Amino acid sequence: MNYINGQDLKQIIKSALKEDIGKRDITTQTFTPAKKYVNAVLLAKQDLIICGLQVASLAFRTLDKNIKFRAKFCDGDFVRRRRVIAHISGKARSILTAERVALNFLTLLSGISTQTRIFVNAIKPNKSSILDTRKTIPCFRLLEKYAVRIGGGFNHRHALDEMILVKDNHLKVLGGYQGLKSLRKIDKKYQVELEVRNLKEFRQALKLKPDIIMLDNMGIKDMKQAVKIRHKSHVKLEASGGIALKNVKKVASTGVDMISIGALTHSVKSVDISLEIL
Repeated sequence: MNYINGQDLKQIIKSALKEDIGKRDITTQTFTPAKKYVNAVLLAKQDLIICGLQVASLAFRTLDKNIKFRAKFCDGDFVRRRRVIAHISGKARSILTAERVALNFLTLLSGISTQTRIFVNAIKPNKSSILDTRKTIPCFRLLEKYAVRIGGGFNHRHALDEMILVKDNHLKVLGGYQGLKSLRKIDKKYQVELEVRNLKEFRQALKLKPDIIMLDNMGIKDMKQAVKIRHKSHVKLEASGGIALKNVKKVASTGVDMISIGALTHSVKSVDISLEIL
């Protein structure tokens, strides 16, 4: 898997299977013959951007390496309602027992990629990039951020060790922007981003020459003014806070470079995909 360490992914799947199965699948083992083989399909119950096919496949094959999983699409493809997403064949016990874990991965990741694609399409023809945040399910971030990329979005930092991002609570601890005088001494390998809430703070932050300035919960008028003020500066502008489908295009039209949206991951709705035994 080119988006997550194979061992990390296997551990996530093993933990999910252990959580879901417990000691054993009592129902399936009681009523399903051990040698019964079946064919099944994954069926889209709505239009969606598919994501997580390899994860779902590995969930089945972690439980039973002999299960065959044949996807009819690739991650990132648009799938219409009622289309067959994949064919699955193997022991009935294995397919029934792994079904929920595989679907949990597939429906959530596809929900994220579908939601992201909606936002990406909503801002056209503006050129802003749609970014995710760190508002993710604990221990599930790498997969969620992969789903954002599949949907056409971009990843902000994965972890705190990747860049410097000074937010409002940091500034309260430091006593304001005057506490950032040592910013120019920071190792150049790290990007520096500063959060501002108004144009006064924006002008202060601009003097410190960061790589990015985050415009937090600023109105459209002030965002446009910030874009004008930074005209000859190298600094990139990121809009954040209070951004939804109803206003994302207006935000993009201000000329900001990036728009970060926590809702891509923290309040996404899983899509509807079912497994049907044939």
